[in-house]
Amino acid sequence: MREVAPFTVMVIMEACTIALTILAKTALTGGVSPFVFVVYTNAIGSFLLLPFSFLYHRRESTQQSLFTFPLLLRIFFLGLTGIAISQNLAFLGLSYSSPIVVCATGLLLPSISFLLSIILRTIKLDWRSSSSQAKIMGTLISITGFIFVELYRGPFIRTSPVSLSRPLQAIPKLLLFYSTPDRWVLGGILLTAANMSVSIWNTIQVEQQIKINGDRQHYPQVMKVASFYSLVGTIQCLLFSLFMERDLDAWKLKHKRDLLLITVTGIFGSIIRSNVHLACTRMKGPFYVPMFKPFGILFATIFGTSFFTNSLQYGSVIGTIIVGTGYYALMWGQIREAVLRKELDVEKVDDISDLKAPLLQEEEEDAQV
Repeated sequence: MREVAPFTVMVIMEACTIALTILAKTALTGGVSPFVFVVYTNAIGSFLLLPFSFLYHRRESTQQSLFTFPLLLRIFFLGLTGIAISQNLAFLGLSYSSPIVVCATGLLLPSISFLLSIILRTIKLDWRSSSSQAKIMGTLISITGFIFVELYRGPFIRTSPVSLSRPLQAIPKLLLFYSTPDRWVLGGILLTAANMSVSIWNTIQVEQQIKINGDRQHYPQVMKVASFYSLVGTIQCLLFSLFMERDLDAWKLKHKRDLLLITVTGIFGSIIRSNVHLACTRMKGPFYVPMFKPFGILFATIFGTSFFTNSLQYGSVIGTIIVGTGYYALMWGQIREAVLRKELDVEKVDDISDLKAPLLQEEEEDAQV
């Protein structure tokens, strides 16, 4: 059960993520503003996450203040990069493209983070190391696959019974995989920019975790930090959306299904998925959860060929599989690097033990004399 349960739960999480992405695409194509969608989902998520964070840390006490300038500044940038910029770009990119493009760009995230680390010089490449070679090859394969997704679509896997040449208003509003006319290149660029923002958010978050563990002057209750940067990000999204969507009618949800989708997305993203990922990471290690990311390709293909208001093309699926291959190659390099680092740390500990052993023996002999 320790093997089957987390595997099953993670597969379900990826299926739910793709399903909600397709439903969000349907809502956006039906007239819901992507900026309004982001505000509403994050508002619901923040409303739930704030009391949940206090319950999560209810047995912990701290004398440190959350409202210090360095931590508030960090919360501001976590909300800006992790929510305001990334999610607005992501849903705008989704409105211009397709869930399969979302899958492809999502698999680009480790490659973008790897390139960002090289630019910021936070890592050193050893060209003779197999782990570095795997990460470089994985990055190149992922980028190649993404370009393939953007520039080539190929024939339809299954032709839709509804002709895509018809006006969008004439197509039944059931479940849409992409809209007509679509702008995949623009959508892909926006989604890539969103992942760049997520990479920066990860960098800030990792730095925050290091400082929390290494410097007790920072606030140790990280769930409260997460709830507050979620709230700050929601406020930033609201200000940005009020500037982008000045038509008040855009803020009115015309269908009950849109309200239900926003509610489910907010609950799933802020509470369910984050806690499942945290639990699986604690059970199986830091590389377990990312290994399920390419499962989205399978579910996107199944869902995309099952709906009768759209169809899926061979080029986008093949390109996404190429991106997934690069993703796994890069992940193998990261896992290999972590294993080598752990072995090196063990060797250092053994060396220190060997150096201490003669001294201890001499002390014991002196004590016996």
